[in-house]
Amino acid sequence: VQLQASGGGLVQTGGSLRLSCAATGRTFTTYDMGWFRQAPGKEREFVAAIRRVGGHTYYSDSTKGRFTISRDNAKNAIGLQMNSLKPEDTAVYYCAAGQGIILSAVTSSDAYRYWGQGTQVTVSS
Repeated sequence: VQLQASGGGLVQTGGSLRLSCAATGRTFTTYDMGWFRQAPGKEREFVAAIRRVGGHTYYSDSTKGRFTISRDNAKNAIGLQMNSLKPEDTAVYYCAAGQGIILSAVTSSDAYRYWGQGTQVTVSS
């Protein structure tokens, strides 16, 4: 599967952005999907994930309650609605896909085999 992320940009503190990730291929429904981010000088960190079936979602403590991940299997796409953005949310955001991810590995980047190219999100203070 190939992934293409979009929707990043510059927003003020407290603003909102919606990221999208389009997947190519006919097996999208076999993949659990996730969003990760990486700020300059920091390691890549988990943001949110959504299961391939049932749509169960997972969030990091820093994004829970502000971000919402969604998926549209008919369109081979996932989204990330980001509200109440903070300067510390500034990062390059990546979408990722993996198969057969066990619960304990959902937040680990190692569990995802395919990655999009990333989209920059900048939150000004």
